[in-house]
Amino acid sequence: MALDELITEARAERPDYDLSSTAELVSLMNREDATVPGVVGAIATELTAAIDAVAERLRGGGRLVYVGAGSSGLIAALDAGECEATFSTEPGQVVALVAGAGLVSAEAREAAEDDAESGRRAIEELGVSERDAVVGVSASGRTPYVVAAAEAAAAVGALTLAIVAVRDSQLAGLVEHELAAVVGPEFVAGSTRLKAGTAQKLVLNTISTVTMIRLGKTYGDLMVDVRTSNEKLAARAKRVVRAATGVSADEAEAALGEADGSAKVAIVALLAGIDAGDARERLERADGVIRSALER
Repeated sequence: MALDELITEARAERPDYDLSSTAELVSLMNREDATVPGVVGAIATELTAAIDAVAERLRGGGRLVYVGAGSSGLIAALDAGECEATFSTEPGQVVALVAGAGLVSAEAREAAEDDAESGRRAIEELGVSERDAVVGVSASGRTPYVVAAAEAAAAVGALTLAIVAVRDSQLAGLVEHELAAVVGPEFVAGSTRLKAGTAQKLVLNTISTVTMIRLGKTYGDLMVDVRTSNEKLAARAKRVVRAATGVSADEAEAALGEADGSAKVAIVALLAGIDAGDARERLERADGVIRSALER
């Protein structure tokens, strides 16, 4: 399908924005944005299947690899970058390949979107294999860099997903899981950083967050894999331990000290009434899942 035929390039019903007041424009844009969560909710079944498949790959030691260009690539990079800070993922476990990354000029970065060979090469240089999950992010589903990367990932047996804003796209035809959040025409025609970008952010948030929950990176709604690498995170770890166990601030601090700063170890030690060494061993046998460690 030609680019100008895509719904992401269509015009809104009321395009007379230059004749509208600022208040009217704010209201109109907010009304458009409010439709996005419902669109994402409508693909919950597809998201569920995709996340379970991603979690299986990561549980086996694989990586979660996002591939994107332009706004889509930047949104993907944001999500990947937050995983290490939020869930203490190992460096390189969640990564983003972005077309033109490192190029100085905006014009060069934009041109990189059309470089299919670069997308293919990025997958090869990263050493993507059947252990990994690769997520192509492209509103149009036809970005050459992303399409070529998905094709290369599929060729080596990686799990492949597509986050798109149209149905039956070229990208979707190459992957195992199509996540089509069709948000319709943008507030400004063709500006897919708007509703399509918001939908991409919501889908990526859901993929990474729910996958990490499935991997035991949380205890209830608590970020128990937080690293105490600065004052803010040390205070958060103490709050997490207190919330999970009901102990006092002093008891939480003492438990974290014995656990070398690990909130997970401190929680298991406190709830199971064991020392930090035994708690760490239980967690290792339980693949880091607190509830499983407490059942042993």
